[in-house]
Amino acid sequence: MATYCIGDIQGCHPQFLELLERLDFRPGRDRLWLTGDLVNRGPQSLEVLRYVKAMGDHVVTVLGNHDLHLLAIWAGASGLKSSDTVADVLQAPDRDELMNWLRRQPLMHEDPTLGYVMTHAGIAPPWTLDVARACAREAEEVLRGDEFNLFMAEIYGNDPAQWDPALRGWDRQRYIINALTRMRYCAPDGSLLLDFKGEPGSQPPDYLPWFHVPHRHPLPTGTRLVTGHWSTLGFYDQPDVISIDTGCLWGGELTAIQLDADARRTTVKCPVAMKPA
Repeated sequence: MATYCIGDIQGCHPQFLELLERLDFRPGRDRLWLTGDLVNRGPQSLEVLRYVKAMGDHVVTVLGNHDLHLLAIWAGASGLKSSDTVADVLQAPDRDELMNWLRRQPLMHEDPTLGYVMTHAGIAPPWTLDVARACAREAEEVLRGDEFNLFMAEIYGNDPAQWDPALRGWDRQRYIINALTRMRYCAPDGSLLLDFKGEPGSQPPDYLPWFHVPHRHPLPTGTRLVTGHWSTLGFYDQPDVISIDTGCLWGGELTAIQLDADARRTTVKCPVAMKPA
């Protein structure tokens, strides 16, 4: 049995299937982790959602910011943007079934035996792994509960940028969602910078990739965090963080790593034609 993790698919269904074939992935034998952003910007979000949902217990996906955006549109908390390519999902006869499945997916997944933790964007520098786990579970409960529609209406926005354990209400939930699904850069004090998406070295002065923030809480010994989200970072492989969004959507690659084999990497090339106009 092998356990693979694949980066952001974002509706690139043929490349997803090609990568699974290259891995010789077998659902009855192997396990699959997905870093989130199953949907949007690519052409076949509906096909990806149906395929992943049909895999049942053989796959685990965390929620990404594009997945949450789709849920917000479905909940009536946001409208379609000009760059969105999820209209087919919203018009599908199984839309509600798919959306109710999606909102029950976790924000964080971990396997202590493998020594891996997965979130879409990262773990906020002020958080220990225990705090990150508790915050993820807290937000998941709201996503799955009766306040779902209100939750989706309240999560948009960049404030608060700074973590405070005393945060309450929607400010607390918004920070949790932003840290787990949108974070790239932080100030040295850990404050989130959410509106800049460029590659490291191009960021505003005095900001750092979140994983370079001084005094960031380290993960427990023997634990690595695997993320997606940051296509301009590309493949990033360091002792405690490995990021695998390699820009399939933008004409890059779709990347898989084998978690039980020293993060051995397999990729498929994605056509430049996938780039949105």
